[in-house]
Amino acid sequence: MPALANLKLVVGLEFRARGEPQIYRVELPGPKVTKGFAADAKVNISVSRSQFNDLATKGHIRDWREAFETGEAKATGIDQVMKLIVNVVERQEERSRTRRASHH
Repeated sequence: MPALANLKLVVGLEFRARGEPQIYRVELPGPKVTKGFAADAKVNISVSRSQFNDLATKGHIRDWREAFETGEAKATGIDQVMKLIVNVVERQEERSRTRRASHH
C-alpha cells in the first residue's frame, strides 16, 4: 500500500502450520526478509502460509481486512503502531471509495 511505503517498521511474521511454525523478520521499507524471530518487532502477524500466499498475490486491502476480521490472520503489537496502520488503511479505503464513486 503506497500510504505505508515510507513507514519504518519491523514485523514478525509467523506462518501457522500443522508442524513447527515458520517465523520471519520483515523490515520495512523494502521489504527485507530474514528467517528467524524478530525480537525488535513492533507488530507480529500470524497467518497460515496458504492464506498469506493468496493475500500477497491476489489480495486487496478489503481482503486483508476481512482476513483479520474473521481471525484467519491475527496481528498484535504496540497499540500506537497498530492504530496508525488501521488509520492509514481506513483512509486508503475511503479514498478508493471516493474515486470509484466519482468515476461513475
